[in-house]
Amino acid sequence: MLTNTASSQSLERIAGSVERVTFHSEESGFCVLRIKVKGQRELTTIVGNAASIAAGEYVECHGAWINDRKHGMQFKAQQLKVIPPTTIDGIEKYLASGMVKGIGAHFAKKLVRAFGEEVFNVIENEPNRLTTLEGIGDKRRQAIVTAWAEQKAVRNIMVFLQSHGVGTARAVRIYKTYGDDAIAQVQENPYRLALDIRGIGFKTADQIAERLGIAKDSMIRAQAGVRHVLLELCEHGHCAAQFENLVKASVDLLTIDEAIIKTAIANEITAENLIADPIDDQPCVFPASLYQAETLAAEHIRRLQQGKPPWGEIDPVKAIPWVEQKTGLQLSTSQRQAITTVLQHKLSIITGGPGVGKTTIVNSLLKILRAKQQTIGLCAPTGRAAKRLTETTKLGAKTIHRLLEFDPQNYGFKHDHQNPLPIDVLVIDESSMLDITLLYHLLKAIPDDAAVIFVGDIDQLPSVGSGAVLADLINSGVIATVRLTEIFRQATHSKIIVNAHRINCGDMPLINETTDDDFYVIYADTPEEIFSKILRLVTNRIPQHFGFNPITDIQLLTPMNRGGLGTRSLNIELQQALNGQAEPKLTRFGWTYAPGDKVIQTINNYDKNVFNGDIGFITNIDIAENLIKINFDNKIVEYDSSELDELSLAYAISIHKSQGSEFPVVVLPLATQHYTLLARNLLYTGVTRGKQLVVLVGQKKAVAMAIKNNKVAARLTKLAQRLQV
Repeated sequence: MLTNTASSQSLERIAGSVERVTFHSEESGFCVLRIKVKGQRELTTIVGNAASIAAGEYVECHGAWINDRKHGMQFKAQQLKVIPPTTIDGIEKYLASGMVKGIGAHFAKKLVRAFGEEVFNVIENEPNRLTTLEGIGDKRRQAIVTAWAEQKAVRNIMVFLQSHGVGTARAVRIYKTYGDDAIAQVQENPYRLALDIRGIGFKTADQIAERLGIAKDSMIRAQAGVRHVLLELCEHGHCAAQFENLVKASVDLLTIDEAIIKTAIANEITAENLIADPIDDQPCVFPASLYQAETLAAEHIRRLQQGKPPWGEIDPVKAIPWVEQKTGLQLSTSQRQAITTVLQHKLSIITGGPGVGKTTIVNSLLKILRAKQQTIGLCAPTGRAAKRLTETTKLGAKTIHRLLEFDPQNYGFKHDHQNPLPIDVLVIDESSMLDITLLYHLLKAIPDDAAVIFVGDIDQLPSVGSGAVLADLINSGVIATVRLTEIFRQATHSKIIVNAHRINCGDMPLINETTDDDFYVIYADTPEEIFSKILRLVTNRIPQHFGFNPITDIQLLTPMNRGGLGTRSLNIELQQALNGQAEPKLTRFGWTYAPGDKVIQTINNYDKNVFNGDIGFITNIDIAENLIKINFDNKIVEYDSSELDELSLAYAISIHKSQGSEFPVVVLPLATQHYTLLARNLLYTGVTRGKQLVVLVGQKKAVAMAIKNNKVAARLTKLAQRLQV
């Protein structure tokens, strides 16, 4: 029967084996299948929704035929039931599809040849029989059995989630978090998903709750809602929210009575999930974790300020000429004063922009302190920053996470106040990137008698995480601070440094004067023109003229993630232009990956020892095993396909994600469509990421808007006040 829509009164049933999965969205479950229906010579196109689907499976569909204008006759399934295959051919296709990790096309053929239609029963109930086949030892047998059990459990979870109107892309993560109790846990309190599962937000959990019959004005929903709103505010860098703002934002989100919201906040405070603490006499509410991090960080700062520097008394009048003689460098008056200040204090801060001599001061201090037999620790928040610190000091520097040594068994750091770092002096570079939580963990691992030197650029963007650590430490007035402003003559030869300081002072960058400059400004009238110029620059002009590798050397930095000049759009175009022919390809969580692709880690993964902002390159993709291997700074890290939501392509990344990194070449697009983010510190941060070449491509009006906007939105924090007590 031919109809234009699949009405419930005219449902038909067709069934058959899946020959090809033309399209399947892991997020929504929507799929386009080509199936073989018994008695029909041609394949039938099915459109519908399935939690997961693979070639070889058998589907039973109820729906109606439609004549799609573009694709012709299709069967639109209102209900699509997936049944494990029963034919030899179907079983082999299913096992070869990659659905069961450890079985690819080779072993699928071998298993079916050995066990026939009983192969599923053998895997589930008699797995030891698998080892009778050549090439399957105990390790592969265990991998197959585990993957089979997990795949069955995950399918049940996906079906459950889909029946409640949500996507299925996070099912594996839900299973790994809750195990076999996943469905029971979600039914008991669906809002736990938003707290426990990365990638599932409050709105998704709220949809499930509604379908499970949880009332809109229930207290469980109100408490989950206010917690979600507060954490959302903190994702913008705040450590707290003003009470009235939290109430208003929660009412707007939940559309329930204000009285219920206030009761929910009170309940969360009683449960100590939230902490009430005023800032500047305004009632404020902190998430408990950030309140603890801020208050304890302040305590550790006060602890570390007690006593004298571990190097004792050093006379700068003697030490500075000595270090000048050792290094062959003549220090300026401001550099001498900086060294003097640091040598006289147990805690100190060195801040300033590029070309002002921070590296010279740090190296001079290290030479003096090492001569006094001090044990030095060097660290930075990111891998690239730590690598650069190693290069400039010729000493071993580590990321803060690696310095503290994460312990996966206890899910904490090995070094803390009970097991402090074995150091006399700790230098923390790129301190503007420190968020309050990382600061707390680092400070509590520093021994009582050690000294700390913070080094960073106060004018850069603040940390991605919560807090305004470097600004708060300086503004508290309790830590000795050296501000460097003098640009040294050798630095003035670099247009990157000159223009960075011009931007920071509110002036437009100088236009390139020669073809040998290291900073170029290319103006364009429209976003479309910017886009086309960027593609030509990255794929052709810069590699040909300067000899840089377009994938490993050139980094595109953009203010936004969305839009035509956002990271997503630019990554898709650049991937196609620079690595489009690479095979094999694997698509997960909205991204397609291939060997040679540049990728960025988007969260801290302590188990893999890979952290937010780390950039790597895909070396290998194993379709049969659903595994990807990535090279992060000469360390190969393996990812299961279910873990790929931790990654995204990195041909283009946001300026925020670039903090602490330095790249041979930086290309910066700037358009008025970015107006909500156009700010001086954003442009300044992007420009200072370039080491050998910076190319700014944008609308002149957008560049002027960014430079003019020096109104940095203040983050709601209390660290400076806590330090002044």
